[in-house]
Amino acid sequence: MSLRKIAVLGSTGSIGRQTLDECARHPERFRVTALTAHSNAGLLFEQIRQFRPQIACLTGGKPVTVPPEDISFCRFYAADQLERVAEDCDADDLMVAVVGVAGLRATLAGRKAGKRILLANKETLVAGGSLVMNACREENGQPTLIPVDSEHSAIWQCLQAAGPNRVSKIYLTASGGPFRTWAKAEIDAADCAQALKHPTWSMGSKITVDSASMFNKALEIIEAKWLFDVAPEQIQVLVHPQSVVHSMIGFEDGAVLAQLGVPDMRVPILYAMTYPERLNSGVPQPDFAALAQLTFEAQDPQRFPALKLAYEALGMGGAACAVLNAANEVAAQAFLADRIRMGKVYRVVSETLARLGAPDAGSLEAVLEADRQARAVAKEILEQVEA
Repeated sequence: MSLRKIAVLGSTGSIGRQTLDECARHPERFRVTALTAHSNAGLLFEQIRQFRPQIACLTGGKPVTVPPEDISFCRFYAADQLERVAEDCDADDLMVAVVGVAGLRATLAGRKAGKRILLANKETLVAGGSLVMNACREENGQPTLIPVDSEHSAIWQCLQAAGPNRVSKIYLTASGGPFRTWAKAEIDAADCAQALKHPTWSMGSKITVDSASMFNKALEIIEAKWLFDVAPEQIQVLVHPQSVVHSMIGFEDGAVLAQLGVPDMRVPILYAMTYPERLNSGVPQPDFAALAQLTFEAQDPQRFPALKLAYEALGMGGAACAVLNAANEVAAQAFLADRIRMGKVYRVVSETLARLGAPDAGSLEAVLEADRQARAVAKEILEQVEA
């Protein structure tokens, strides 16, 4: 594998930092050409000093009009120019690790500019699945989009051994989060501090809250439908508290393949960066004797109704999934601000989806309009449930 140039959108978040760790581990294989962050200017500047990218962007917080003198070699784009960074950067690969639907525009812009997309942003496919998959068709027999989420990376890896064996079932595993054994009434009354105590993974606050509510798994159901071209009924969620089996595929001949590993995102990150090759990520293999057992449980749509909402949105078609995602972003931010408890998160999303249904999703503009409408409606409903 020759040297690959990589741009990291969302470089100061968990995925972005681990991506740069792997770039530093393998400097002969990767050159960082662009970095963007939302508001952590201090860490972004440190990353620029270390990796010396050509361009950078701070999309939130105080604009960088005059960067520190020792990083003046780096050209800063304006806060609203994430899409232009994706287009302009001199990169083979675009790691999309920004949070939220902002990743959709950047993904489409990067792909239009000929870059391979390493997708660590759930919302991009959830909101614009058809648009993204049409833009990311294979070129010369090679993929132009590779998933980074641990579950979808696991499925992708298992598919490498599929051959002519057709997929009959996709099993998405879920840790169950901090509320796995809680009663429904306890979950509905849970607050932000309780939701952020994830038992196995270390992630950003929004993703951790989505894990507690199981909305992360709802979004992953939608992602899997688009990534692997399967019907929603072929996707099953299994609760797997040990987080060692990252996902599985059942094939028509009865075989099941699984990808296992310790809960560490460096493996799927580096796999996406090096595909179709593999490099040492520095992550140890699981100690199976110490684990002693791997357990699985059926998911419970009564205690975690987010899963049922995902299937409903897929069945509705159009931009229903974009509506679900936008409403969840609004509700999750309110939850993180301690404005509502967990049960109200589900209510905001469910009522927004019921009110808006399935708007048109035939263009980027239509999807973004559905997203805008969903946020406005979700905020109205949020005011009602807060009262």
